[in-house]
Amino acid sequence: MYLQIREIVLWPRNPNFEPRRLQFELGKVNVISGASRTGKSAVIPIIDYCLGAGTCSIPVKTIRKYCEWFGVVVATAQGDKLLARREPGAQRSTDDMYLLEAERISDIPRRIAKNTNADAVKRLLDELAGLSKLDFSGGDESTGFDGRPSFRDLAAFTFQPQNVVANPDVLFFKANTYEHREKLRKIFPYVLGAVTPALMAKQFELGRARQELRRKERELKDAQEVSARWLADLTAKFSEAQELGLAAKPEQELSREQMIERLEEVVARTDLTLSVSTSTISDALRELSGLEVEEREVSRELTTLRHRLSEMNRMRVGVDHYQDALALQRGRLQLSSWLVSHTGDEADCPMCGSHTDSAKRKLAVLSERLQEVEAEAGIDKEVPAAFDRELQRVTTEVGQATERLRSVQSRKRALSGRSDEARQRQFAAQRAERFVGNLESALDLHRRLGSDSELVEEVGRLRELVQQLEVELREQDVEARKRRALHAISNNAGRLLPHLDVESPNDPISLEINDLTIKVRGKERDDYLSEIGRGSNWLSYHLAVLLGLHQFFLSQPRSPVPAFLVFDQPSQVYFPKRIVARPEDQKDEEVEEPQLQDEDVDAVRQAFEVMGRVALGTKGALQLIVLDHASRDEWGDIDGVVGLPEWRNGVKLVPMAWLDEA
Repeated sequence: MYLQIREIVLWPRNPNFEPRRLQFELGKVNVISGASRTGKSAVIPIIDYCLGAGTCSIPVKTIRKYCEWFGVVVATAQGDKLLARREPGAQRSTDDMYLLEAERISDIPRRIAKNTNADAVKRLLDELAGLSKLDFSGGDESTGFDGRPSFRDLAAFTFQPQNVVANPDVLFFKANTYEHREKLRKIFPYVLGAVTPALMAKQFELGRARQELRRKERELKDAQEVSARWLADLTAKFSEAQELGLAAKPEQELSREQMIERLEEVVARTDLTLSVSTSTISDALRELSGLEVEEREVSRELTTLRHRLSEMNRMRVGVDHYQDALALQRGRLQLSSWLVSHTGDEADCPMCGSHTDSAKRKLAVLSERLQEVEAEAGIDKEVPAAFDRELQRVTTEVGQATERLRSVQSRKRALSGRSDEARQRQFAAQRAERFVGNLESALDLHRRLGSDSELVEEVGRLRELVQQLEVELREQDVEARKRRALHAISNNAGRLLPHLDVESPNDPISLEINDLTIKVRGKERDDYLSEIGRGSNWLSYHLAVLLGLHQFFLSQPRSPVPAFLVFDQPSQVYFPKRIVARPEDQKDEEVEEPQLQDEDVDAVRQAFEVMGRVALGTKGALQLIVLDHASRDEWGDIDGVVGLPEWRNGVKLVPMAWLDEA
């Protein structure tokens, strides 16, 4: 993939200042040399952030404090593209981005504003890289380690930060985390060209065909098991058909096919329903059904009449008791005559004993009233004659209903014998109907499972497709292509090692993509990178393998890996390991930089010469950016190596003027 860095742009928060622009040459080794704490190590995080990194790793304080936007201008096969991203503040990142596209971008806007987002930029970069839209599991949904390859996965091959470039345990960018290591292992065959987008599509088709084949085979197996059970019971079904009168008894033993033919004739007969119809049920069954209805009606009527007769009898007994009570009361109420008989003309008052006419007069009035009550109680309360007539009528109806019920029950008993035959014929009709229905379903299943069955044909077609795809994939032989690619990379790196500061330059090496490390194959033993001592060895193997990888990528017709590589502090292994203290009141002043020892100058120069030779060998197809303490004295006259103005004496990534005006 042709994608190189044309420049890095920083927009200040103070609108009075122009953007800071770091311009690089394409197809060469670009060196940013400078003192410590000038911002060199921020270059990789800035590029990575503008290319869609999930987290902003740009150092806080000075750089993020005084910069509002960060941007890179990349040269691609489709022209230049300015990709800028807003400083995220207290957030881990922001989706706010700015995109400018042109054939050649020379003028940078003084101020910019959001016009796109990070997801859109990542989709653009995926398209520029020509990445497959299928994931490694054979689908089109990006999930986990099997998710589709993305441009973000390729950052492992483009950045060598300070903590990686000479690390014995980590060979690739961010490969020190489990997530990135697993995803890198997954995409390695893809970036090596052993797995192509066309091959991924074919693998997806094979996976889908295998899944569909398994499903269809299960369906066929289930159906055949059902069919086998039915065929085993075929003779019994034919016998049952004879028993029901649906098929004639054969003169000789029939084959399975002949029995199936006879049974199909049974299902196909149009007069079947006439021969087994319930219309042939006897009149006795229909009469019995009517008697059962009549019995229920008469029973309900009789129950009602008996209930009414019981209530009327209870009423008659109540009237008799009432008459007896009246007679008793009449005897108790003869009080008026008793009072009169015990009162003379001159007698005293019977109530209080006084001798007065007033008392006699009141007694006479009371006696008259009592006589009226006695007369009323003496009247007989006779039951109306209509009650007796109604009682007699209900009693008669109860007897009639009882006789009707006995008659119906007697007729039912007489018909019960004749109705048994009708019931049997009805049951036979129903049984025949059920048998024919089951028989029709079974025959239909048999027809579907025949030699010309659609399901059998579908299984056969899928098996042929799976076999064809497996043959095509075997012919591509992914493992063989992967081995050839790794062999080519090892050869590329092996040609560079003799020109670097390494103890055993002639020992062959191999890139172990499962372990994501390097194995050195010595005469006596094989050693992994972590088992080899000395920082110069680690640096040399990092340089050789990463450069060998990019040489291989460029040899591929459609490699998705961007054609640039950034090294941060490759010469760090040669500088004295000492910390330069900086007084608090001199924090903005320069301090003396550590100097290379005479014996290490040649080694640093060798590293730059190898990088320059590789860049020139690609004829401009590969760009390298090196961030280093080493001064122009070590690399200034090497072919293919160019330098930006050195960051010393107050020159830094963020201009000092931005800080002074804050």
